[in-house]
Amino acid sequence: MPTRSITELTTLATDALVRAGAGRAMAESTARALVAAEAQHLSSHGLSRVPQYCSHLASGRVDGKAVPRVQQTRPAALLVDAADGFAFPACELAVQEAIRSARACGAAFAGVTNSHHSGAAALQLAPVAAAGMVGLAFSNSPGAMPAWGGKRPLFGTNPIAAVFPRRDASPLVIDLSLSKVARGKLMVAKQEGRSIPEGWALDKDGNPTTDPAAGMEGMMLPAGGVKGAMLALVVELLCCALTGAAFGFEADSFFPAEGNRPRIGQAFLVVDPAALAGGEVFHARIETLVEAMLVDEDVRLPGSRREALADHAEAEGIAVPATLLAQLEALARA
Repeated sequence: MPTRSITELTTLATDALVRAGAGRAMAESTARALVAAEAQHLSSHGLSRVPQYCSHLASGRVDGKAVPRVQQTRPAALLVDAADGFAFPACELAVQEAIRSARACGAAFAGVTNSHHSGAAALQLAPVAAAGMVGLAFSNSPGAMPAWGGKRPLFGTNPIAAVFPRRDASPLVIDLSLSKVARGKLMVAKQEGRSIPEGWALDKDGNPTTDPAAGMEGMMLPAGGVKGAMLALVVELLCCALTGAAFGFEADSFFPAEGNRPRIGQAFLVVDPAALAGGEVFHARIETLVEAMLVDEDVRLPGSRREALADHAEAEGIAVPATLLAQLEALARA
């Protein structure tokens, strides 16, 4: 596979999005997030999304000229309106404002409404860790999983992420989808002509399938059975009931070019450790747990692999499938 630098790929993705109709600031924010995900080998949330996003701009599912704004605010709570634009600028604004509020109040909750696909949730929490704070991120997504006992896609795959800073080491980073795998993995498998393992998805008739296209038309299975389905319900309520955003079943799938404006939601909780037991106690407790985890030699701290991959990508570039690279180059020249 051809290799390109992070800078080259960010420029390429930005140009493709601008040519499709995105404003420069929106395109740059979105491209940075997608390339950062690609650098961590999160291909389902990486450059494979650029053609999809360009098609949404062309069909009007996304307003490329939208500018996010803080719509509602109290000292420790705020709501950001993404205004039917891509999610990344709105999430950046929400996280920035939540950090500012948490410094003053000890904790802050920021919601985002009228939004779009928000990619790898943990990446949005990097500024929180850099500020020495604890962060949680949630997003709903178009209906892809049934309620427990149900027979139709109602909840999204609804990722949850968390970040816990450490004093002299990289933060602990937890990031998971509430389906057995992220739905974007089916998209990548379909693009690459691969089958998927049985147990990831059901077809539209509720039968197990190894065909990614059939799985995309059907339903994802929740991680952990009923527990995953209940957590998906919690995320729907946090991201939509509190923000006024669309529930998963109200948003058309991201995968086709045509469809409604998804108007889904995201939510971020930021906590300053100094407001509770204090920074010294927090860091000491974190390290006590880390040391206990690492007694077992096969334990890997969450986030460490992604960090190593990102460092390698920074130094050596990112390998991109030739067909995808050609598609990005064509979109950037269109």
